[in-house]
Amino acid sequence: MPVKATPKRITTPHPEIPIEVPEGMAPVEFFNSPANLKNLAEENGLFRTPEDLLMYRKLIGHSVEFDTSIIYDTSRKILDPLGRPVRRDQMPSQVRKVWERMTAILIDYMLEKYPDPAEHVVMCGEASLDATWPLNKPGVPSIRMIHNHFIVFPVKALEAAEDADPNDVNLTDSGHNTLFLRHLADVYMEFFEGLDLQILQPIAGDDISLAVTGYPQGLPSWVLKDGRERLYDKYFWYEYQQILLRFLDFYRAFFGLVSTGEERVPAQANFPNAVADILLGSPKFIRVARDLRERVIQDPQFANDIRWQPAYKQLLYRDDQGRLIVTISQNSVGNAITELLGIVVKRTTDPDAYAQVEEALVNRLLDARERLIAENLGEPISTRQWPSNRFVPAS
Repeated sequence: MPVKATPKRITTPHPEIPIEVPEGMAPVEFFNSPANLKNLAEENGLFRTPEDLLMYRKLIGHSVEFDTSIIYDTSRKILDPLGRPVRRDQMPSQVRKVWERMTAILIDYMLEKYPDPAEHVVMCGEASLDATWPLNKPGVPSIRMIHNHFIVFPVKALEAAEDADPNDVNLTDSGHNTLFLRHLADVYMEFFEGLDLQILQPIAGDDISLAVTGYPQGLPSWVLKDGRERLYDKYFWYEYQQILLRFLDFYRAFFGLVSTGEERVPAQANFPNAVADILLGSPKFIRVARDLRERVIQDPQFANDIRWQPAYKQLLYRDDQGRLIVTISQNSVGNAITELLGIVVKRTTDPDAYAQVEEALVNRLLDARERLIAENLGEPISTRQWPSNRFVPAS
């Protein structure tokens, strides 16, 4: 009997975290300190490039099948957490090229090791971490530097998981917590349609949603023509970047209007003519922004939740037909990258359960690392638990 498509809530164990947060300091403030980032690399680091791109094991992770991240670790160069790059468009050109190469290699590895979409969900998600939020604001990600997530979930584990509450505030789709799609879907989609893309082809409909969860729902999406073959194509990454830049223009134009009440093209607009013609030329766009502006003025609690600077999650995932799909979502407060695909992760401290899966998980990450080593992109990191190329259980 087929499993009903509904968001799933999966439980993922993690060990005790041997880090003590100094008294009087909020955890999120400590996590963004250079001291913690140094500890992250020493205890969970896998690979570092000369550009300070750091691949590391996600100790409090989403999945125990495969779960790693690449972070642009600027913590030693930029001590101010609010001054660190939090989006791909803020990276220096050479850093971004290496970032894209590493991303392609790791996605390619996952697709090779998990070839059947009926058995595994494969995803790669990039998160912006809004650098204008106060450090101690609830929901702020634990490390305020841009990072990419590489995650695999067994489909059987998702099928066996309990149903998630479809009203969970962190689930992000066209009907929930996505302001642009709830109130401005036609203008939003029209704005994206103006992009001149050759490799990424716009695609819509329920057939790109995962059968097990029914997500994503209604987000602007594109299929990567020729799929895996294009991962190393610089023009694919150029088009991937164009989607982000288009999103940033929409976000800035909308919240700029909410903030000031002035109908003007943002100074840093990437597509100023499209902003002027499609967005500021839309009476609906203007009305929704002005309505939101009035609510911000009247409701202090609502005003405190506004993310004034661009906040997004951009995702590349494999659908049930084996196609590679790109999508982007306005980021709700605290939502995880997996929740774009309807997967809510409950992380639990369970050292015994984690110990049963840790060796196999880490060895898969070390295997993936071998691909980066072979490309001569940087140097492997040795830790207490992987002094070389294999996991060593703690004594």
